[in-house]
Amino acid sequence: MGLSKTALYYKNNAKARRIKLEYDKKYQKKKSAIKKRVECNRFNRNNGTYGNGDNIDCSHQKDGTLIKEHRSKNRGRKS
Repeated sequence: MGLSKTALYYKNNAKARRIKLEYDKKYQKKKSAIKKRVECNRFNRNNGTYGNGDNIDCSHQKDGTLIKEHRSKNRGRKS
């Protein structure tokens, strides 16, 4: 399976990749991003899915609840 269009773009454009990485670092330092990450880590640890390679992620739902979901479905969703 080949790389996505986005992955190819950033692979071939060093300046754009550098800008994206700077943005990502800044975003991940936000209190909201940290809170979301901590919630997911706690949920995964409590449900036995943290670090065991089962490809299951914590997914935040629109109503604020957390569910277990396959990572490709969770990360592929546009909303």
